[in-house]
Amino acid sequence: MTRFVDKIVVVTGGAGAIGQAAVRCFLAEGAAGVAILDQDGGRAEALATELGERAFAVSADVTEPAAVDKALAAVVDRFGRIDVLFNNAGISGTPAPVYDLPLEEWDRVIRINLRGIFIVQQAVVRIMIAQKQGGAIVNMGSSMAGWDVLPGGSPYTASKHAVVGLTKVAALDCAAYGIRVNAICPGVIQTTLGVPAADQAAFEASTKRFSDRIPLRRIGQPEDVAAAVAFLASDDARHVTGVDWLIDGGQTLLSWANAPDADAFPRLI
Repeated sequence: MTRFVDKIVVVTGGAGAIGQAAVRCFLAEGAAGVAILDQDGGRAEALATELGERAFAVSADVTEPAAVDKALAAVVDRFGRIDVLFNNAGISGTPAPVYDLPLEEWDRVIRINLRGIFIVQQAVVRIMIAQKQGGAIVNMGSSMAGWDVLPGGSPYTASKHAVVGLTKVAALDCAAYGIRVNAICPGVIQTTLGVPAADQAAFEASTKRFSDRIPLRRIGQPEDVAAAVAFLASDDARHVTGVDWLIDGGQTLLSWANAPDADAFPRLI
């Protein structure tokens, strides 16, 4: 497909697993340029070198407005404009019960997952408004944390719920300018962030455990997320804005009530 011919795309967290899959997808569909915006400038540069002249690496901390503005100015200077944003950068944080969670960890996760999404979205929207050509934004939304509860994941869950609310308000605020804003909400995806593990053997064991519990009997791949992002960012979704799209293989359809073969719920401590 060639849905992004002549389009300029920005992908934050572009050097990560899902970010890379999205970058490759946009380029495969004919994007004139894709900016790989990542705090790890070395990884972003290596990916851009691999992918060729239509890929452009730029480094920035998404939580710092000045750094984001500088990075986006470099993108506009290189390609002339911005048509699509995949606002993907985020972290999972270190799990801890609400009664033990350090305030510093709460602030760190909220700062990246919510403040960072807001800062990049706001800066790109301002550029798109000035261009007067509309645009499409896809935020990394609530993941399964919007439908399910993750023990010890209070800052992650709170930040992801907040991004869905932010996306809906942004969709309303930006509609008059022809800018669509949507969110994607992945379930467990086969990445080191989605399936944390100490080593490769543990990673493979965790991957199998997750896939056994997903109704479609497969764990999500970064390319599955990239395909959904591409649809929402394309003109195929020209009448879609303000949605939070769950991509989980039916994972959140299961509960202890309708999955009698699942392991027993943990006993009271």
